Amino acid sequence: MGDGTREMVVLTSVWLWLLLIGLAGALVTLVMTWVNLGVYRRSRADAPPAPEGGPPGPKVSVCIPARNEEANVEAAIRSVLAQDWARVEAVVYDDHSTDATPRILARLAAEDPRVVRAETRALEPGWIGKQWACQQAARAATGDWLLFTDADVRFAPDCVRRTLDEARRLDADLVSTFPRQITGSLSERLIIPMIFFILFSYLPMPRMRRTRLPAASAGCGQFLFISRSAYEAIGGHAAWKESMHDGIRMPRAVRAAGRKSDLFDGTDLCECRMYRGLVQTWRGFAKNAYEGLGSVGLLVFLTVAHAAGHVLPWVYLPLAWAGLADADGVGPAACAVAANLVQRLMLSRRFGHPAWLALLHPLAVLMMTAIQWHSYILYKTGRRTWRQRTFDALGRASA
Repeated sequence: MGDGTREMVVLTSVWLWLLLIGLAGALVTLVMTWVNLGVYRRSRADAPPAPEGGPPGPKVSVCIPARNEEANVEAAIRSVLAQDWARVEAVVYDDHSTDATPRILARLAAEDPRVVRAETRALEPGWIGKQWACQQAARAATGDWLLFTDADVRFAPDCVRRTLDEARRLDADLVSTFPRQITGSLSERLIIPMIFFILFSYLPMPRMRRTRLPAASAGCGQFLFISRSAYEAIGGHAAWKESMHDGIRMPRAVRAAGRKSDLFDGTDLCECRMYRGLVQTWRGFAKNAYEGLGSVGLLVFLTVAHAAGHVLPWVYLPLAWAGLADADGVGPAACAVAANLVQRLMLSRRFGHPAWLALLHPLAVLMMTAIQWHSYILYKTGRRTWRQRTFDALGRASA
């Protein structure tokens, strides 16, 4: 056997092993998604109302941070006021807005006493803007339960009632869900559904239910529903004041305090148009994507795993068809691509994403990976931004 032939055999063997490893990874994420979708159940549509003639049901305070949200805040508040649960209030913190947000809040508060304006205070050193805003809203809230959300989230009229019922059913001090994500541009449709791909591929939800380990938890910052007693037990948002990822930090803090957190499917209870266009979407995810992972080791692992299981097979098949790659790898590559397609179609069907996005899966994976590495750079160089403020890794802000 000549040197050239020997090198070709070695190269073919390397590609085949990479494809087999990638296939194993693709099958793992497919099976994990299938299992998790069975655990991630929807709330009961027939959740009972507050009892008549007896003690009133718990009061719920919906806490909304608002910094230059003139395009969103009124619709968000009105969806809170339209709840079929009587004991509800909308607590809004105007975070030094320079647009019409303060005037809109003043008008709505004058119309309905259930609209509460939290006192605007100067941002203290070491605080991320959103965490400070949520902390101030919580101080002004009077509810037995607090729902921390964003100004771009809209709630169905039965959202509070069904979420209270779900918290009771799960016996949890904190429940969270991921709103139905409204997407417009192609970039939004590629990037935003990757939230669900990452979550359902890597969080073992049966284990989340069996244990109270902080690392086995997850949540979404757009919808964090926590009891007042649990919120006070963990010290409020001060416990993660330097973080841009309350969806990760709040459930972990609840579990570290010996309380229980859980997830449920509230796709039909709330919706959100998170970002508009490529620039907004990229910047929005880059501000905290790395923090959500928590370590460069995990980032490297996911980069390699996704390259092998969710990108390489899609590249290998056309190369083999063109005669530029060995046919021995076609079987593993085709099986990996099929697993990717089935997984994405399962997620699309459950969460209302266009089915044709499954065909762009490797592009979406590449874009999310690039965002994660960009987020890592921003985190390390102290250039993360939220609402026109820049924060370093310690939460120090600059205008």
